[in-house]
Amino acid sequence: MSPFSRLRIVFAGTPAFAVPALDALIDAGHEIRAVYTQPDRPAGRGRKLTASEVKRCALAHNLHVEQPASLKTPEALDRLRSFAPDAMVVVAYGLLLPQAVLEVPRLGCFNIHASLLPRWRGAAPIQHAILAGDRSSGVTIMRMSAGLDAGPIVEQRERTIDDSMTAGELHDALAPIGAALMADCLPRIADGRVTLREQDESGVTFAPKINRADTRIRWSEAADAIERRVRAYDPTPGAETAWGGEQLKIWRASVRAGVSNATPGEVLRADASGIEVACGSGALALETLQLPGRKRVSAGDFLHAQGLVGERLG
Repeated sequence: MSPFSRLRIVFAGTPAFAVPALDALIDAGHEIRAVYTQPDRPAGRGRKLTASEVKRCALAHNLHVEQPASLKTPEALDRLRSFAPDAMVVVAYGLLLPQAVLEVPRLGCFNIHASLLPRWRGAAPIQHAILAGDRSSGVTIMRMSAGLDAGPIVEQRERTIDDSMTAGELHDALAPIGAALMADCLPRIADGRVTLREQDESGVTFAPKINRADTRIRWSEAADAIERRVRAYDPTPGAETAWGGEQLKIWRASVRAGVSNATPGEVLRADASGIEVACGSGALALETLQLPGRKRVSAGDFLHAQGLVGERLG
């Protein structure tokens, strides 16, 4: 790498999705002046303070870590300026970057976003792409602006969404694509070999953060929509329904052909191949389930202890 291509970078990211990008920038030989990540949070049954995946990666590489609660204070801005970055690379960081922060790096702040912008701006693009039945997704490298994922596009890469793909699987497919694309783009950004493209505002859709109410299965929906909900919320937070006064999470399901006049949520039949439930349109076979405090089990194992035919979920 030429001295001109070796950049002084501040990296900002928090979850596992960001780790391949940090690794790629290290492998490319850039000087990582600091790694910004969310403060340690309580996690697990013991609620022990736990470092983010990005922090663990940074410490493993002996990189300097910053964990401000906000970037809006004068102190935080001065601290960022002290690193004199050529560029700031942001991947699922989780904190708002004020305009003053965006203006600190010489080249700008660049984000890896897990969608083909302008489709699915926001916090949960992977989940919303699956929920909507999109046939493809991808990653976008953009130069950040003050608007929500509204900056000009540097480059994009597309990835097909397979029919059975969960959010976790799409996440794992997109993370290395974004990492490699960012590592490829940065030297070209530095020497002016990229042409920024403004986003088409007519194609904007939004992907808000998933909340608990979103995870509840509505059996009045069509079976294929519920099946996508199951995949969109795997591995977290999980699609759920109610059964016998308990929360029942559904981790794998398939659409069954045929028409039923049963009430949505009614269990039509149950065997080792699946627990078939009537939906607003069609039926859904539940194949992997989980009760609170238990492990995920197959429909066959679940039925060894439970009888469901004729009961109603939801």
